[in-house]
Amino acid sequence: MNMCCCSSVILHTISIYTPLKKNFSNSRLDLRAFRWTQVMIFSIEEINKDPALLPNISLGYRILNSCASPTNTLRAALTLASGLEEISSTSPCPPAISALIAESGSSQSIAVAGALGPFQLPILWQHWSNVLAGSGSGIIQSDNDYGRNGILSFTEEVQKFGVCIPFVGKVLRTYPMDKILNVVEMIKQSTVKVILAFTPEGDFYPLMKEIVKQNITGIQWIASEAWITALRPSTPEIYQAFGGTLGFVVQKMAIPNLRPFLTSIDPYKDPSAAFVRDFWEVMLGCRPVLPGEHRVNEATIKMCTGNETLINSQDMFFNVTELRDTYNVYKAVYAIAHALHQLIFCQSVGEKPVKPCLNISDIQPKQFGDNVFFDKNGDPPAYYDLVNWQLINSQVYHVTLGHFSSAANGATECTPCPQEYWSNERKDECIPKTFEFLTYHEPMGIAVTVVSLLGASLSLATVMVFIRYRETPVIKASNSELSCFLLFSLLLCFLCPLTFIGRPTIWTCMLRHTAFAVTFALCISCVLGKTIVVVTAFRATFPGNKVATKFGPAQQRIIVFSCTVIQIVICVLWLKLNPPFPDMVFRYSNKKIVLECNPGSEAAFYAVLGYIGLLAVICLVLAFLARKLPDNFNEAKFITFSMLIFCAVWITFIPAYISSPGKFTVAVETFAILSSAFGLLICIFAPKCYIILIKPKKNTRRHIMGKM
Repeated sequence: MNMCCCSSVILHTISIYTPLKKNFSNSRLDLRAFRWTQVMIFSIEEINKDPALLPNISLGYRILNSCASPTNTLRAALTLASGLEEISSTSPCPPAISALIAESGSSQSIAVAGALGPFQLPILWQHWSNVLAGSGSGIIQSDNDYGRNGILSFTEEVQKFGVCIPFVGKVLRTYPMDKILNVVEMIKQSTVKVILAFTPEGDFYPLMKEIVKQNITGIQWIASEAWITALRPSTPEIYQAFGGTLGFVVQKMAIPNLRPFLTSIDPYKDPSAAFVRDFWEVMLGCRPVLPGEHRVNEATIKMCTGNETLINSQDMFFNVTELRDTYNVYKAVYAIAHALHQLIFCQSVGEKPVKPCLNISDIQPKQFGDNVFFDKNGDPPAYYDLVNWQLINSQVYHVTLGHFSSAANGATECTPCPQEYWSNERKDECIPKTFEFLTYHEPMGIAVTVVSLLGASLSLATVMVFIRYRETPVIKASNSELSCFLLFSLLLCFLCPLTFIGRPTIWTCMLRHTAFAVTFALCISCVLGKTIVVVTAFRATFPGNKVATKFGPAQQRIIVFSCTVIQIVICVLWLKLNPPFPDMVFRYSNKKIVLECNPGSEAAFYAVLGYIGLLAVICLVLAFLARKLPDNFNEAKFITFSMLIFCAVWITFIPAYISSPGKFTVAVETFAILSSAFGLLICIFAPKCYIILIKPKKNTRRHIMGKM
């Protein structure tokens, strides 16, 4: 099947969200609504990449903003309807609209259904079940179709149980303050202790703020799905009056691969993308400057530099593991795609097709078929979570207390849980897996932190000793410049393990591996320089040998610099070609997700280790050859011991690193870093400090030269 010359299938939507315009009571962009639009785009792009679902067919989309207004929604519906009429039945391309995903609000969706009903256009929108029946006394409703229809269904149900409704208050986001105050007074005058609020968050929020302002407490609020999990009212301030709120919401699910799509939103990629600049400003606190634009006065508006990124953002907008309404958008797009698949790709038995094969240009909206009814009223089965507002660590959480299902438990087919979830023992619920990584709060993290800081403190203390006693024979004999370089590199080595603790990010992953590689290369380069100094000094005792005079401070610095630069070049190539990155590992446990740093290039990781090992072996060989020099204070012996410890640690590290699971891999690496650093610090500098501080009588040139 060849793709049509123009868009093969255009999936239009009037609106799948509440206002994307800035709210009347809040200047911030409606992030929840913006995420719905992005999930729709993500779903369509995902379907277009699927070679099996709609091969050789591309879905398109059109998103119009309703501003949460039935009038604006109706105008958009008529715009789409006129587009339908303009398409000729003989057109080689499909109709302008094949299906429509309606608004999140009932009032707007009803307007859409009324306007496009004559065109027999398939419309997808949410149903709300009577799960709240019998749960409230007083009622707050939106003064629109959503509130009126919801309360009508609720009233019919509760009257069966003889429940009385003492008052009904009406709110709307465009109401003046005097109407809001009338509802507040109605609540204060009533004796009811349970109130059902069947209203969207935008209509209800002004009333919520006034209730908090007047300190009206002691009421059990029952929420509709339209505001129970909304982020704007979920604050400690609103919790003062609405703590303990109960409500039903659609079950939460996860959408794989959605987070990378959301974090890739960038106004510089597509400057004309709607609301992306506003979204960027809300997320990063700066206004992007696009090509051809002039920077404004930054005294009023902070301008972006162009280097900002959302990849490491921890904002709740990017949490894709507990999606509710957003997941319904995802399902709606896939429902349309599967309906198209059933229409276009017929099935044949022998020579006769079971159903007719349609050319894509022949598809008419009404051919999507009748609605599939799940009960006598035409409603699909309802699955909801019962959630409760709870304040935990000064943050409002929507805690799931139970579940509601209009259909019976014990299905004959099982749906696998997403990769980020695991199935409970009853196999009837997907539970989010816990994330595991080395933290500062657990014993292992505390131990690494304490030992790292101890090593860094000892390095600094040794530097202070060398500065204080720099004119003594022991310090002069040990090459004070190289010793200070070595102590500085050891200080950095001790601080390296701190980058291994905490949730891995793209920056910490790159830092922890490259910092370790460069600091240890600098460290071993200094040791190599000291070893060469000892060997050349010994050779200088032979008649006519002038090697020592040619290996002065300048040559020592060249050795250290050149050996370190080679490691820096390796690290730069590593970061440029295939850098380390944060990764989620699922293989260790079916209940945990291990967050760790993937080295990116295994070859680069082992290359930096191999280079450090090469320098260490050279040091070991040279120090071993010079171990029997006649001086009482022979530094070659101490370098030999330190290199033996260093090599032993890193030889045992490799198999332990490969075989350790989860966060223990990080623990093994930090142990190797700290052990080898302590080996160098103790073996090389402890004897010097011992003589300087404990045995100062031996800190003489005669004793050091062995001439007692």
